[in-house]
Amino acid sequence: MTISIGDKLPEATFKEKTADGMAETKASDLFAGKKVVLFAVPGAFTPTCHLNHVPGYIENRDAILAKGVDEIAVVSVNDAFVMGAWEKATNGTGKLRYLSDWDAGFTKAIGMEADLSAGTLGIRSKRYSMIVEDGTVTALNLEETPGTAVTSGAAALLEQL
Repeated sequence: MTISIGDKLPEATFKEKTADGMAETKASDLFAGKKVVLFAVPGAFTPTCHLNHVPGYIENRDAILAKGVDEIAVVSVNDAFVMGAWEKATNGTGKLRYLSDWDAGFTKAIGMEADLSAGTLGIRSKRYSMIVEDGTVTALNLEETPGTAVTSGAAALLEQL
């Protein structure tokens, strides 16, 4: 089952690389009592994700936060070390949360997994963005065209806020 508008997000544990080492973040802690923009990418450092999707959210960060959003997070089925390196490479430190869904547990629980084995990536996430208010999905934008970040991009999401 794919997550839909009005659904509550399931519990999951994300990993994050921090200055103090590895940290775990529970979905309930991330979303409870907050308005969060969450977007997902098939893979850190992959061309569309690295050159288009994440930069759009970094560039539009202040405008998104000005609309009452408490936090912006990107999630990918990559390990936390890769996500930490990607955070530095995109100059996203302190701007976005880089969440590792290392075992695709969250991605599978919301029905957003994609088998990209043909491209040597294995099981990854579909590209999407959502607005989550107190754990409930209030907007969902699934990218239908591979290699683009338009429907799920920051500019489109900003119009929904």
